[in-house]
Amino acid sequence: MNELRSRVKGDEVVFVDIDSKVKQVYGPAKQGASFGYTKVRGLHFQIVTVKSATCAPVIVATRLRRGSAGSGKGAASLLREALTTVRAMGITAQIVVRADSAYFSHKVVAACRKAGARFSLAVAVTKTIRTAIETIEDDAWTPIQYTDAIWDDEEDRWISDAEIAEIPFTAFTSKKKAFHTTARLIVRRVKRLNPKTVPDGQSELFAVWRHHAVFTDSTFVLTDAEPMHRAHAAVEQVFADLEDSALAHLPSGKFTANAVWLTLAAVAHNLTRAAGHLASAFHARARTGTIRRHLIHVPARIARSARRVVLHLPQRWRWADDFTDLWTATGQRMQT
Repeated sequence: MNELRSRVKGDEVVFVDIDSKVKQVYGPAKQGASFGYTKVRGLHFQIVTVKSATCAPVIVATRLRRGSAGSGKGAASLLREALTTVRAMGITAQIVVRADSAYFSHKVVAACRKAGARFSLAVAVTKTIRTAIETIEDDAWTPIQYTDAIWDDEEDRWISDAEIAEIPFTAFTSKKKAFHTTARLIVRRVKRLNPKTVPDGQSELFAVWRHHAVFTDSTFVLTDAEPMHRAHAAVEQVFADLEDSALAHLPSGKFTANAVWLTLAAVAHNLTRAAGHLASAFHARARTGTIRRHLIHVPARIARSARRVVLHLPQRWRWADDFTDLWTATGQRMQT
């Protein structure tokens, strides 16, 4: 994590992302394994990552839960632990916590504010949110063009343009007054290819447009705040990296042993990220599987000469310079 701290400037923003995933298991006797929203037997793990604009994400907190646990269960306490770790790393930059709608709760917001962090949380388009969206004036919508198109599962197509707008919104009004939170409601709307029949109680607005809402107290201007939240999807790459390595399976029948395995998987992920950062700019942002293939699974031969261990690297090996830089950065002397 030191490489993250060294590359974060005082005026830079650090993003903390929280998300969860159900890891499918096949042994019915495995402790904690059960069926959840994915309809498969599994164990449900949460992770919290931290990243900046110049550094790939590293994992700062993990938690293993029963397979039937809701995505947001225990999120506030895990987030408090993660934010404490981030500050302990010496990072003083502004922190923005990003999450999907499963984490939209007054407890998560309270954890962010207590730690001095800002939040950017997706919101399900409920009746309350629809009512708020209907108050947005027609001339308040700003067209945006995505640099990278977004895949839309509902309409089975790529989306490259949309419109965005924002209004003030007070959330959690069903809770105690102390939990009422007023911030920005940022709404992105995409025109439907095939407009739907207007459902009872809804205006024609929702038949023509599909809406996605984000509740945030970030200080970014609108055209930056909405793409910034969508970048939360980077956490999916961390899931992919974990499942491409130690988290390919949860090996034990005991829940506590699998929880330890998850922690070790996170440690291995972060050490691999650190190795990539020390090796080269390319490896600093590469997938961990790429780093392992290039720098860890080294096609070398070990020999001994004059009481010294000599590592013979292959001639004309493409990654020799990057490997040498990594070896030197860790305080070793390279002799090939």
